Amino acid sequence: MKNTKKRSKKTGLLPGTLIHIGEQKIENTRITLIDYDEMQFKETEISNIEECSSFKDKPTVTWINIEGIHDVGVIEKTGQCFNLHPLLLEDILNTDQRPKMEDYDSYVFIVLKMIFNDDAQREIKTEQISLVLGHNYVISFQEKEGGVFECIRDRIRNNKGRIRKLGPDYLLYSLIDVTIDNYFIVLEQLGETIDSLEEELIRNTNPETLSFLHKLKSEMIFLRRSVWPLRELIGSLERGESALIQKSTRLYFRDVYDHTIQVIDSVETFREMLSGMLDIYLSSISNKTNEIMKVLTMIATIFIPLTFIVGLYGMNFKFMPELESKWGYPAVLFLMVVIAVFMLKYFRKKKWL
Repeated sequence: MKNTKKRSKKTGLLPGTLIHIGEQKIENTRITLIDYDEMQFKETEISNIEECSSFKDKPTVTWINIEGIHDVGVIEKTGQCFNLHPLLLEDILNTDQRPKMEDYDSYVFIVLKMIFNDDAQREIKTEQISLVLGHNYVISFQEKEGGVFECIRDRIRNNKGRIRKLGPDYLLYSLIDVTIDNYFIVLEQLGETIDSLEEELIRNTNPETLSFLHKLKSEMIFLRRSVWPLRELIGSLERGESALIQKSTRLYFRDVYDHTIQVIDSVETFREMLSGMLDIYLSSISNKTNEIMKVLTMIATIFIPLTFIVGLYGMNFKFMPELESKWGYPAVLFLMVVIAVFMLKYFRKKKWL
């Protein structure tokens, strides 16, 4: 997983210069529009963002979703159509943004990180979600096609819950809520992976396990960067610092704030667990090394007196009386065996073996 993206191509350019930073995750940009109120609903796919101009002043709620932000022309035309600040458009195209909220008085800009598991590569992938809340509209920008917001579309189509009865700020809440709820799915799978890894560390330690452990630690660092700013972001929405957020919607953002705190707590818990697992791995390696050194030391200690005896009788002096003895050789072997057995019993008695 790449935690940073190249920004070098923006060096020296004027603020507000529109350049896409990140990977192109979809071939063609797709724009969908949903316009609704409590009584009526309209959903359509449009080919040109200028078609949305007529919805700016309508009393209904309009949700424009743009999938694929690599097309700078589409983003620029969107800014012109809805009078969005060039710095805001620059942030949309820069997919390495930190989650944040900016209030431009007539609209609110929010950046989030969508996370999901890539089961094939066994890693966490991320996608930047940018949201613009206006007086009667919400514009969402996604890097690629995704079904995360499909449940929101179903609620609007089938008039479930309160979404058709309330304004664009409630739609904004719904989009943020489903994004953060998706964190719990990823964290639940991550927790199962960490539990399995912990059991593997207890049973067996190998370089592959250490490599996977370091990979998880890197992912947790990235998750922490994505999650911690949400606390301030959601807190600002809950406190109603923007006039576009109705008082009745703040209660819902309070619930999202609680979810955000739970996510942060889970991330911190997993980080501590992974740090502890790394200590377990190092301790296991150290214990194995100590066991090996212990066995080698015992063997060397047993052979020290035996080597002394062999060396003593290997000098071949002429007047060594044992050299002429008929039982000298078996007697020396017997002595060496007795010494070895005695030392083994002594080590066992001391519980060194």
